[in-house]
This record gives sequence, structure tokens and C-alpha cells, in this order.
Amino acid sequence: MNPIKYKMLFSLISLAVLSGCATKAPYLDSKFGHAVNAAKGQQTLNPDASRNTDPVSGLDGKAGKESMDRYDESFKTPPKTFNVININTGQPQ
Repeated sequence: MNPIKYKMLFSLISLAVLSGCATKAPYLDSKFGHAVNAAKGQQTLNPDASRNTDPVSGLDGKAGKESMDRYDESFKTPPKTFNVININTGQPQ
């Protein structure tokens, strides 16, 4: 085969390969991410919460600080653990 035929063959193959890139995206690709966005939207309790400029009511600063301090302390000393005795009753052997 002469070099011109190789160039023609290479051009045809590359044209066929590149034509696959020019096709329209499949249906699934066009809907990519919609399920995640729908789930996030359904899990949002109040989408307009960021527009509320009223401060939180019902808890003063001192009580809030004390509750946060107790919360932080709960991670420094873990709760006591205990042994569980598991007895299988009523289960056939």
C-alpha cells in the first residue's frame, strides 16, 4: 500500500471515530443529577429559612453557653459501657 492510501484510511477511521463524539447525549446523561437535587429539595424543611432575620427566641445567652459547654464535655469523657449477656431463648438449636 502506498502512503496516500494509508493517509486516506487513517482519515476515514478518524472521521468515523470523531463522528461518535458529535452525537447527542443519551436520555440518562441529560437527566444526570436531577434525582440528587430532587432529594435535597424534599429534605429541606424550610427553604426560606435564610431570609428570616429574627433572632432565635426562647434561650438566653447564658443558658445557651452552658448547654454548649455540657455538649463539648460529653465528647471529652465518653459514657460508661457495660457488658451485654446475650442468651438465646426460644431459638431452636
